[in-house]
Amino acid sequence: MKVHVLGSGAGGGFPQWNCNCANCAKFRSGELVAHARTQSSITVSADGIDWVLINASPDIREQIGAFPPLQPGRAVRDTGIRAVILMDSQIDHTTGLLSLREGDTLDLYCTDRVYEDLTTGFPVLDMLGHYCGVNWHPIPINGESFTIPSIEALVFTAVPLSSKAPPYSPHRKDPRAGDNIGLRVEDPVSARNLFYAPGLGQMEDHLLPYMENADCLLVDGTLWTDDEMQRRGVGHKLGSEMGHLSQSEPGGIIDLLRPLRKPRKVLIHINNTNPILDENSTERAQLKKEGIEVAHDGMDILL
Repeated sequence: MKVHVLGSGAGGGFPQWNCNCANCAKFRSGELVAHARTQSSITVSADGIDWVLINASPDIREQIGAFPPLQPGRAVRDTGIRAVILMDSQIDHTTGLLSLREGDTLDLYCTDRVYEDLTTGFPVLDMLGHYCGVNWHPIPINGESFTIPSIEALVFTAVPLSSKAPPYSPHRKDPRAGDNIGLRVEDPVSARNLFYAPGLGQMEDHLLPYMENADCLLVDGTLWTDDEMQRRGVGHKLGSEMGHLSQSEPGGIIDLLRPLRKPRKVLIHINNTNPILDENSTERAQLKKEGIEVAHDGMDILL
């Protein structure tokens, strides 16, 4: 199985277009040793030819342009993207669908709850009905696995995560299973698997077997501390209010990953305020000591 990181940043990417926080300002001035990042999305393939896009960020055009396997190569109009899986209905994971409107009908996989959001509060799927159209395939959240035509060599399993629906969702104040998922992607031939969870608000008992038995974890690395945005002077919300578990605090991502022996551990969905973006920071050194990597745009993982 081939995994390619199209985008590794949180909403707004890095540097964020309107942000002058210490990270963004120092990156622009050349003082920060760091990689620029587009908004988070990955793509997976069994053969390197046919790919599943997992989340469609607003930066999708730039991301396709940076990854030749998704570009046209077999016909006048063509793409390596065979289907799209959505982890949630957040604007930074779904807006890129509009940039795919010139192609053939989209095979889209998402939960009932996400489909409801994208046909009501943020009706992007209704909009696409006037262009390419969408074939919706409901994702089961009861532990049942599914496959995708033309990519049958990979097996997908959705795992419900506790989170909040977006502000525009009709059920914003009524969180339920299916608002946000983690995704297990398995290659039965190699018997290896990826667990992908860019939005992880809290650890739940049913997640542990998936994480313990993964060969690679790509998990939420949004914020170093829960109050990071307040500390950086760029907002008032806590990470926990946005559905993200901090890394450094007791019970956070580092504590969660430390006892896991099997998987390769990689953080993704890094906010522009996070000190781990600075490759020379003490925070980045702490992650390295813990055996935790930080994803970057263009990163390839072979499983």
